[in-house]
Amino acid sequence: MTSTDETVLLSPERVERAQGIAARVLEGLDTCLFGQEELTRLVLVSCLARGHVLLEGLPGLGKTELVKALAALLGLDFRRLQFTPDLLPGDITGGHILEETGSGSRELVFHPGPVFTNLLLADEINRASPKTQSALLEAMAEKRVTVIGETRDLPAPFYVLATQNPIELEGTYVLPEAQLDRFLFKLEVKRVEQATLARIVTERRAGKPPELEPVISAEELEQLFNDVADIFLPHAVVEYLTRLVDSSHPSSSNAPAKVVDYVRFGGSPRAAIALSEAARAHALISGKPNVGFDDVRAVAPSALAHRLVLDYRARLDGVSQRDIVDELLNSVAAVTSGLE
Repeated sequence: MTSTDETVLLSPERVERAQGIAARVLEGLDTCLFGQEELTRLVLVSCLARGHVLLEGLPGLGKTELVKALAALLGLDFRRLQFTPDLLPGDITGGHILEETGSGSRELVFHPGPVFTNLLLADEINRASPKTQSALLEAMAEKRVTVIGETRDLPAPFYVLATQNPIELEGTYVLPEAQLDRFLFKLEVKRVEQATLARIVTERRAGKPPELEPVISAEELEQLFNDVADIFLPHAVVEYLTRLVDSSHPSSSNAPAKVVDYVRFGGSPRAAIALSEAARAHALISGKPNVGFDDVRAVAPSALAHRLVLDYRARLDGVSQRDIVDELLNSVAAVTSGLE
């Protein structure tokens, strides 16, 4: 028995309490965004795993309202930043301004930018130049920013929820792989069915969203973070999720045919970490004290697909990153004969 197998599981009372708190948040998100239950669940999973989210979808599907609702329900400080081609790095991080002091002298005073918040909505992130996009890299990875050699910590918790439109190419800059890798999840915001459209038209006059109040306290949110950290990750599940990531590389002996044919670069160690943390959060809101294989499968498409770099043949043959992840989930066994 390994040391991880000796870990004490969360008590049923603690799991039930955490699931109840998460259910309140999900209920509020579903009140704001109709017909997107899977999306709202994954957004909350990412939040509890302390990860950033990239939301991709057509205009008018409610991406911005979803982020605003999340901030309101969690009681977090919220800033929205519209990314445009003329946006500068200092418009994100803030900068120094020469000000006159009481004594009549002048000195440089730092004025924090919108990144100094709990939840930053980076709207249409792919419209800003690569230089401006890179201003978020340190903030997303290390929860701090450096301006003129001075490093400042960001408020905790800190999230970036970014949006991008997949159909507008003119005046946009594709996010580089290094920046995509900073997002725990990339989620597709899909269109809703006709019945949901009828409900929106009936209950959302002029598109006005409902007024939302916080449904959990700061202490409850911190407790949820602690609960996720204490979710047990069995050795067999660790072996499974690491095999998934390893098999995403074409050079792996376990790589399925589509990976060999279409993938240039597979998932990094950060992908394995993302899978494990997201699976923990998914297990908690599902009311379980430990991660199961089903939790890994539930988060794998959102956590792994955007980290795969495909070659040109994939586009020619109409093979997407999600198709590759589906192939991995279908071909990589949960338990092998070598596992006890």
